[in-house]
Amino acid sequence: MKNKTKIIMLMLLLFSTTGCTKMLKDNDNKRALNTTTNQALVENILCKPEDEATLNIYKEHSDKVDLDNLPSCSEFSVTTGGYEGIWSTIFVKPLAWLIINLGKFVKSYGFAIIISTLLIRLILFPFTRKQAMQSENIQLAQPELNKLEKKYQNRTDQESMMAKSQEMMMIYKKYQINPLSGCLFSFIQIPLFFAYLEAINRIPVIFEETFLGLFQLGTSPAVAVAQGKFYYAIFIIIIALTTYYSFKLSSGASMSSEQQKQMKSMTNMMIIFMTIATFSISTGIAVYWTISNLFTIAQNLLVKRSKKNVRNS
Repeated sequence: MKNKTKIIMLMLLLFSTTGCTKMLKDNDNKRALNTTTNQALVENILCKPEDEATLNIYKEHSDKVDLDNLPSCSEFSVTTGGYEGIWSTIFVKPLAWLIINLGKFVKSYGFAIIISTLLIRLILFPFTRKQAMQSENIQLAQPELNKLEKKYQNRTDQESMMAKSQEMMMIYKKYQINPLSGCLFSFIQIPLFFAYLEAINRIPVIFEETFLGLFQLGTSPAVAVAQGKFYYAIFIIIIALTTYYSFKLSSGASMSSEQQKQMKSMTNMMIIFMTIATFSISTGIAVYWTISNLFTIAQNLLVKRSKKNVRNS
């Protein structure tokens, strides 16, 4: 419990020192929009936009955005703008620099998002694989955990609770389950996730590009569909399906019927939430989300196969 408290405190400390994406607003306190993509523009951009129309919008808000002191995105470095706090300096700027330079190398910011997403997921793979293995181990231990719950179902005295706790720890040890592993992974992954999204949002040239000749990276599916470009809905469908399948892989066949109902309800709520959110996110973010989901599915299938081979050997 003390370890969990320390982790929570560290996360609170991290987020208390973070920056965030600030949206550019006009004199009427309404969000300034890109006239082509209808994308809400960001105030604290890291480099200058190259699109003339977008550049003119920022010039109209020179009191909020100092374009003269911003480099072009091709000249951006991790030291640009000096120290801006732990969040921007350690997380956001290095990720922005990585995406920009990958984009320059492969001549496509869409592919730069894909490559950088895969690189980050590969770096995190030892942690995410361990979490996936923990999930598999919990599924294997579930029958014994269910028996333990039945054994102490109506026993609430302190002695029984202590005995139950000891027996549970023995089951955890038998199946190599570490209850804190999920917290530790979240502590590592969640800040990177939000830093990556912020890095994309603060690089204006990303949203000026078209991916695969079809998808404008700054346009959201909702705006595109309203303009008659229904093929943008493919991202909504893919994210909904990959989210569903990812949850399905994580659910345990050894769960009780009540647990399965709860899991199904939670999965349906998450799919609905993801689907609604996908309507309003930019295509650039949707590309990241899609690749990340596909990586998670491939990873979980790999872990399941390795566990199955161990059980059959």
